[in-house]
Amino acid sequence: MAHEVPALPYDYAALEPHIDADTMKIHHDKHHQAYVNNLNAAIEKHPELGKKTADELISDLNAIPEDIRGAVRNNGGGHSNHTLFWTILGPTGKPGIGGEPTGAIAEQIKKDFGSFEAFKKTFNETTAKQFGSGWGWLVFKDGKLTILTTANQDSPLSQGLYPILGNDVWEHAYYLKYQNRRPDYLAAWWNVVNWAEVNKRFEKVKK
Repeated sequence: MAHEVPALPYDYAALEPHIDADTMKIHHDKHHQAYVNNLNAAIEKHPELGKKTADELISDLNAIPEDIRGAVRNNGGGHSNHTLFWTILGPTGKPGIGGEPTGAIAEQIKKDFGSFEAFKKTFNETTAKQFGSGWGWLVFKDGKLTILTTANQDSPLSQGLYPILGNDVWEHAYYLKYQNRRPDYLAAWWNVVNWAEVNKRFEKVKK
């Protein structure tokens, strides 16, 4: 079964003014679609992989045939990462979007980082330093929340870690509005984080 780009759960302009509609159209319709197209082309050569989700494929890259492993790593990762990305964002001004988190993730952030502001500062500083294209992630490792970055479209799933929250710092995610000002994008991005979805992901990994 061919992989498909999931529909956005909100309008292209729903994240304005923090993420502009033009960026969302290009990011979702062009970039994400390209990852899906390339992933489908790669796994056509190995029909036995057709039933696996993108998450399953990149969770065990050693099991992927060597001739397509690089393509699956890059494009399966791009598909998985972006599918997560759209779901953990939400329309500006809606309840539970932006602001400080609530629920279990809020308690864990306070426990592991001292405060939400301290966590946000560390996440932004760590992710801003990611050289070139990549992602900033929040994972739950050894009983505590950990911030890490990956290059290109690499996913924590390939390291045996489940991403709770992730921010795309490829230039295509922000360049139309923020140009080379990655820290400004990182600061604005928190206004559209969907904490209800982040809590759902945290509940899965906390068990």
